[in-house]
This record gives sequence, C-alpha cells and structure tokens, in this order.
Amino acid sequence: MMKAGQRVLVRNDWPETRGPCHIRTPHYLRGATGTVLRHLGDFPNPEDLAFGRHAKHLALYHVSFDASSLWGDRKPQAEILVELYESWLEPV
Repeated sequence: MMKAGQRVLVRNDWPETRGPCHIRTPHYLRGATGTVLRHLGDFPNPEDLAFGRHAKHLALYHVSFDASSLWGDRKPQAEILVELYESWLEPV
C-alpha cells in the first residue's frame, strides 16, 4: 500500500496497443512522477469490470502532479490531482 507523501511513478505502459481494453489512466501521465496525497479506498478494478470479468479490489489514490513537470510551461505553479489505481503506480 502506498502512503501519503510517497513519490510514485505512473507506469509507462500502453495496453491498448495489445488489443481491446478499458483504461482509466490518462495518456499524459504515463511515465510521470507524482505524490500520493491519500488512499481513497479499495474498489473493483474498472479495467476488468468493463469487460464483465471478475475484478479484484485495488487501492485507489489521489495523486498530485506539478503541471509544469507534465507540460514544461513556466506558468505559476499548478497542481493536477488525479485518481489512479495502484496497478498503475510504482514507488520511486
């Protein structure tokens, strides 16, 4: 389980290139590093539910990203807050 304040890397994976799938992780976050803010609970994996498959419960987190690290602009600091399942996160 990830902890609040922990730095994480969003997996740079592209399952849609391997066949039909349902993905809740935005493309622009793959390969990005963020910070876990909080654990939101454990929920059935929507990537399996979309196809009517048995879905194991996964931890869901609020993860914060610095906007300038995602898009390289020099605008005032902005935070992007995204809900991501643990299966997409790796500890840094």
